[in-house]
Amino acid sequence: MRIIRLCCLLSLVLLSFLTLAQKPSARELKKRNKEVKKFIIPGDTTMIKELHKADSRGSADHGWLKTKYSFSFSNYYNEERMNFGLLRVINDDIVAPGMGFGTHPHKNMEIITIPLSGALEHKDSEGNIGVIKAGDVQIMSAGSGIEHSEYNHSKTEAVSLLQIWVFPKEYNIAPRYDQKFFDPTLQKNKLVEVVSPQKDSGALWINQDAWFSLSDAEAGTTLEYKFHENTSGLYIYLIEGAIEVEGLKLEKRDALGLANIEKTSLKIEKDSKVLFMEIPME
Repeated sequence: MRIIRLCCLLSLVLLSFLTLAQKPSARELKKRNKEVKKFIIPGDTTMIKELHKADSRGSADHGWLKTKYSFSFSNYYNEERMNFGLLRVINDDIVAPGMGFGTHPHKNMEIITIPLSGALEHKDSEGNIGVIKAGDVQIMSAGSGIEHSEYNHSKTEAVSLLQIWVFPKEYNIAPRYDQKFFDPTLQKNKLVEVVSPQKDSGALWINQDAWFSLSDAEAGTTLEYKFHENTSGLYIYLIEGAIEVEGLKLEKRDALGLANIEKTSLKIEKDSKVLFMEIPME
C-alpha cells in the first residue's frame, strides 16, 4: 500500500506541473497567452463552433486513477486542445476506493470539482476539510499558493468526478475554499447557476468573469442559454444524454465550444445532464 501511495504522489508531481508553471508576472502572463490557442480574431464576428467528441479526448490509466482529458494535460499533449478561452482543464476522473491524490501544490488557478458519484475527501494547508458527493460543487482559489490532498472517501466504492481549471482574473489572492450542495431536483428542465463572479448570487464565487450552470433536462424539452457577456465563450459539456446544439449532435461526454454569439438553444433528445461553462475568451 505504501508503494501504491508513493506512485500516486509521483503521478501528482506530473499532474501538478501545469499549475506550477503559472506565474503572476507580466512576462509569464505574456508567455501564457502565447501558449494557449487563440479563438478570437479582432474584427471577425463569425460564430465559433468547436466540437470535441468524447472519443477524441486524451486518456490515462494509472490503475488507481482512470481519466479522460478534454485538454492537454500531464502526458497528453495536443496543440489543438490546449484550452477554450480561459478554460484550461476538464479532467473526467474515476478514483479507486481508498486511493487518491496525495498532498500537492497549486498556484494561481481556479479549480472547480463536480462529483458525479461516490464521495471525495479534501484537505488543504489552510485547514479546510470537506467531503463532497453528487449534488455538491467545490471551488478552490489556489491564489498565492496552497497545498491540498484529495482522496476517495470510500473504501469500497469508486468516485467519479469532473475537475475543471480556469485561469484566474486576479493573481496572488489569498487562497480560499468553498463547497455547496445544489439540489438536483431544482435543476429539472432549467439551468441552475452553481458558479458566478457575483458574491451574492447564491452560487459559489469564482475569481474570474465566469458562470457555470447545471441542468437535468427531460427528452423533448428545449433549454435556452443567454450569454452574460458578449465577449464570453460558452463550453457545453454533456455529462449524460443526447442533445442537439447549433445543428450539431452531442452524446455522452461530448462538448461544444461556442463564441461570437449572444444566445443559443439546446434540443434535448434524451434525458440529459448538461454543464454550461461561460468563460472569457482571452
